[in-house]
Amino acid sequence: MTRKRTNIMVCGGTACLASDSEKVVRNLNLILKARGYDKEVEVIKTGCFGFCEQGPIVKIEPDNVFYVRVAPKDAKEIVDEHIVKGRKVERLLYEEPEKKEKIDKHENIPFYKKQLRIALRNCGLINPEDIYEYIALGGYEALGKVLTSMTPSEVIDTVKRSGLRGRGGGGFPTGLKWEITSKQESDVKFIICNADEGDPGAFMDRSILEGDPHSVLEAMAIGGYAIGADKGIIYIRAEYPLAIKRLNVALQQARDMGLLGKNIFDTDFSFDIDIKYGAGAFVCGEETALINSCEGKRGEPNYKPPYPAQEGYWGHPTCVNNVETFANIPPIIKRGADWFASIGTEKSKGTKVFALAGKVNNVGLVEVPMGTTLREIIYDVGGGIQGGRKFKAVQTGGPSGGVITEQHLDTPIDYDSLTSIGSMMGSGGMIVMDETDNMVDIAKFYLEFTQDESCGRCTPCRIGTRRMYEILNKITSGKGTMADIDALKQLAYMIKDSSLCGLGQTAPNPVISTMKYFWDEYMDYIKDVDHPAGKGKYTAKNKDDAFLKS
Repeated sequence: MTRKRTNIMVCGGTACLASDSEKVVRNLNLILKARGYDKEVEVIKTGCFGFCEQGPIVKIEPDNVFYVRVAPKDAKEIVDEHIVKGRKVERLLYEEPEKKEKIDKHENIPFYKKQLRIALRNCGLINPEDIYEYIALGGYEALGKVLTSMTPSEVIDTVKRSGLRGRGGGGFPTGLKWEITSKQESDVKFIICNADEGDPGAFMDRSILEGDPHSVLEAMAIGGYAIGADKGIIYIRAEYPLAIKRLNVALQQARDMGLLGKNIFDTDFSFDIDIKYGAGAFVCGEETALINSCEGKRGEPNYKPPYPAQEGYWGHPTCVNNVETFANIPPIIKRGADWFASIGTEKSKGTKVFALAGKVNNVGLVEVPMGTTLREIIYDVGGGIQGGRKFKAVQTGGPSGGVITEQHLDTPIDYDSLTSIGSMMGSGGMIVMDETDNMVDIAKFYLEFTQDESCGRCTPCRIGTRRMYEILNKITSGKGTMADIDALKQLAYMIKDSSLCGLGQTAPNPVISTMKYFWDEYMDYIKDVDHPAGKGKYTAKNKDDAFLKS
């Protein structure tokens, strides 16, 4: 195989494909061939670089030059100037907004400076459809180490000592979940990857699967070995066609190389993975609903106990982890538990991937150490609020979370700190809002989503969220009364306390948090319908009532 002197890396994630990065790749190849450079230069379609606001992105290696917002018509200039003449295309370099300086290397761009990429370590660096590129960066070494030199209990102990907690929202210790499943007496066990990412504005898991699918396959095999499972399942929503395509390519490549299937690494361990498709139901992100869907049943949650680790897929012990959780496993095995545990906070180890979206300048995929503050993420990584407007709130945890206001911007991002201020980590969605946003409408948006996504099994969620949404509609149409506000409060806590699963238990959170921090905006609708939210003259007299203190 001829060694290439230059690689042109082009973002091939969903967002960049929507911005014509496929045409950028095509044009680059055509012009390289026309100039006679196609034998020396290779165009590689990678996964997501994370900097979605600036896509499509093109990176030239080994020059380490980073071009942003590249259009198909720019391909000719990149080849003629950079490849042929060795001169940077200045106009395509990232420009730092405040200093108006051009930056040519991605590590010097503020968006990347405070990031630490562990789960996203290979996204944007490799061709996700080439297993050899994954192996060249140490891929499948962790699996080899586990199968040839570690017992299942040693693997579990390593994951426990690392402090890795589930990245799907609940934050349950991963090693403990593996240990519980491993101790179940059964000849058949399963390990499932939850890729049913349904939060509005969230695209973390999708980007990992599109950019580095082998990391998840390797981690699932490691997990299967640890708990005693020889079968894995990836449950992914059918709306992720690119991730599904790359997963299928990766699965076949791993099987062809003997990294999945019978007697992996010439050991007695055999393991393979199937893909099952979800129909886009948000509730199927809950593990028992997911398992029911995998079995071809209606995607509804079950009462617990028994937990999936005891009785899961077809009644067998089953361990369910999400994509980001799995993506952390290979580096933990290779670099050790102490290395991972040295990152983050006392109770929240490692990094967390966030989908930063909304009214922020640098929309994109962000991975930062646990303990990084919201202010750092929004202003240092995210580049501040669009149009120079004033920050108003950020919603973390998607429909299950709550709004966080300016007074809490210096809160460190970890599981316990976010819970203490009325929000939650969730899977990693982070939507930023500015002074123009109406917080009652924000609450209504999330309630519309959750009541629509309710599976209908339990009455509090099925009926309660619909009634909450109807009341919010009444309030925002100017017909609300204080009795409606009282009913909204009562319903919120009734639904939280009596719903079957996490969807219903957390569905009222956006309403509870917006009423706590933006009470005046609710009162504007009640007392002064001629004024839009935030501009009314009414000041709530009962802002310190028991509900708002809770």
